[in-house]
Amino acid sequence: MTSSPVSPFPEHVRLTGEGLVLRDWTEDDLAAMPELFDHPDIAYWTPIVSPFDDAAARARLDKARQLRADGTAVLLAITLDGGAPLGEVMLRRAPEGTELGYAVGPAHRGQGLAGRAVRVMAAYAFGELGVDRVVLELEAENAASVAVATANGFRLLGVPLIEGEEKGRPYALQTWALDRA
Repeated sequence: MTSSPVSPFPEHVRLTGEGLVLRDWTEDDLAAMPELFDHPDIAYWTPIVSPFDDAAARARLDKARQLRADGTAVLLAITLDGGAPLGEVMLRRAPEGTELGYAVGPAHRGQGLAGRAVRVMAAYAFGELGVDRVVLELEAENAASVAVATANGFRLLGVPLIEGEEKGRPYALQTWALDRA
């Protein structure tokens, strides 16, 4: 059995909706990235490296470009108007499905950015990429992310937990799904 090749992601992605502009990370964003990602909550709940400094910002931008080129993932800056980044939203293709992920800088929380970015990215995955399901993989104790999932129509799947260890700490991820309407 042969698998069909995954179509590449576009070289540039700019998505609008929900009062947001999701756009490619650029060299101009490097200085802002540590303020967004160097935070204990992000270090705890995500695989983003910590501490997150200028070198980590460069590595993340390079990784984002490589993942895009490989057809594996798209990492986009969350903005209100295409300008200053407030966080990041990710869409990753994997054998188990199409996963969404996000991180919002601590100074920009409480504005519904994560939920809005998830809705825009899910619409892109359904409409442009033709996927039937997107998933969020979350720790049950991450109340903010569980709230994003439930508020946006994701349902908890009755599948085994994804267990592992990251940064010296064990985790168990639940899988939440949203199906194409």
